[in-house]
Amino acid sequence: MIERRFMLFVAASGLAALANFCSRILFSHVMAYVYAIVLAYMVGMATAFLLNRTYVFKDAGKPLGHQLSWFVAVNMLALLQTLLISLAFTHYVFPWFGMLFHPEAIAHALGIAAPAVVSYFGHKHLTFRITKEPHP
Repeated sequence: MIERRFMLFVAASGLAALANFCSRILFSHVMAYVYAIVLAYMVGMATAFLLNRTYVFKDAGKPLGHQLSWFVAVNMLALLQTLLISLAFTHYVFPWFGMLFHPEAIAHALGIAAPAVVSYFGHKHLTFRITKEPHP
């Protein structure tokens, strides 16, 4: 059975990913792809922190400073993963397959999705440090 907290995390992450993805498209009109990915990731990260702190891990007892510093640390690793996957697919995998249909958008979507499970456990055990799950 999938735990309720994980499902809430997936919903919050989906909204944050949408903010990330949509803002990257907008940023790409005025800056290079890599910079747009990084800036959009910051938009998604802020969205994710607010949603996770408010709805997913609201019972976490750690101070805001602790949560924020761990949230940024976990997400910097996820940003690196997002960048590597997005760039690898854009510059190597898709050209090798001859894929021409929105390669940057699809690669970015794959990059955003890649760190989901690792991020959940990082935030659960480091950022918000939930030690005991509530009973349903």
